[in-house]
Amino acid sequence: MTEKTNIRIGVSVGDLNGVGLEVVMKTFADERMLDFCTPVLFASNKVIAFGKKQFGIDFAYNGIIHLSSIIEHKINVMNIWRELPPIQLGIPTPESGKCALESLTAAVSALKEGAVDVLVTAPINKKNIQSEHFHFPGHTDYLAQELEGESLMFMVSDELRVGLLTDHLPLKDVVKNLNQELVEKKIRLMETSLRMDFGIIRPKIAVLGVNPHCGDQGVIGDEEEKIVHPVIQKLYNEGILVFGTYSADSFFVSDYKYFDGIIAPYHDQGLIPFKVMSFGKGVNFTAGLSKIRTSPDHGTAYGIADKGIADESSFRQAVYTAIDIYRQRIENEELLANALDTNSLDKGFLSKEKGD
Repeated sequence: MTEKTNIRIGVSVGDLNGVGLEVVMKTFADERMLDFCTPVLFASNKVIAFGKKQFGIDFAYNGIIHLSSIIEHKINVMNIWRELPPIQLGIPTPESGKCALESLTAAVSALKEGAVDVLVTAPINKKNIQSEHFHFPGHTDYLAQELEGESLMFMVSDELRVGLLTDHLPLKDVVKNLNQELVEKKIRLMETSLRMDFGIIRPKIAVLGVNPHCGDQGVIGDEEEKIVHPVIQKLYNEGILVFGTYSADSFFVSDYKYFDGIIAPYHDQGLIPFKVMSFGKGVNFTAGLSKIRTSPDHGTAYGIADKGIADESSFRQAVYTAIDIYRQRIENEELLANALDTNSLDKGFLSKEKGD
C-alpha cells in the first residue's frame, strides 16, 4: 500500500463556550501528532491566542487565510473570523452557536473540495446552532445532506462498535420511524463499513430488539416479528452474517464479544452501554458517506469548560480513527485497482492463447 504520511485533518472547533477548543488544542499541542498528520483548524488566530492564555497551552501554529497556504506537518489555523468572537465559557449563547456553524460549514467545504482529507468535529450545542441554514438534530444528518451517501451513526472503540437505526429522535417517535426499508439500509451500511472501513472480511452483526425481551413473541410488542426479523432473514439468506434479535437488557453482559458490530434501534439503547464501557476511548463515526468524519464521544461539557480540566483522549482517538479509516479506504482502492489490472491481464493472455 502507498501510505500517505501527511494526512490533512480538517477540524471544526464546535461551540467555543464548551470544551471543544480546549481538547483540540491539547491534542495537537503534542508534537508527535504532527509526525503523521497535518491539522487544519477552522477558527482564527485570535481564538487560538485566547485558548493559549486561558488554558496555558504551548501551541505553535501557522495562521492562514487561504487553504493553498497549508504547511505540511504543522498546525494550520484557517482564519474564518477577523475579530475575536464573544466567548463566555460554560454558557451556550447565540454567538457561540453561530460560530460553531461557521466553523463547521467552512471545514465541510474544504473537505468537499479535497483541501483536507478527513473531518474531525468538536462538540456542538444542538439547540443554539439551529438557524435558517442548519435545521438538523446534529452533525450526522447535516453531513448526510452535504456529502454523498447514506449515513449511519456508528459509535466505535477497540472493544465495541454500535450503530443506530434511529439516532436523535424523541423516544415517542422511534417506533413510528421504524420500517423494513430503514432496517435493511442500516444493516447494509454497517456491513459495508465493517468491511471497507475496518478491514473485517466477514463481519458478524447483532441486532437488538426494539421492545423489552424482544417483545416476548408479541406479548410486549410486535415490531421484532413484523419489521426486524423478516429483514434479518432476508439478509442472512443473501450471505450477510446478521443475527437477532437480542434482548438489550442482557446482551452487553457478554454476548457483544461475539460480534463485530451491533445495531441498536434507538439512541440511548446503544449509547448508554457504549459510553459505560468505552467513555473517553470511544469515537462517533459517520459511516456510509463519501468522506470520513469522526468526533469525540462527549458533548460540550459546559460545566467544566472554564476549568482547563477537559480530557482530550476521545478527541485524540477520533483523529486516530479518521486516519485509520482513511488509510483502509486507500488500501481497498488499491486492492480493487490491482484486481481490475489482473483481470485485464488474464483476458489479454486468454485472447493471445486463442489467437495462437
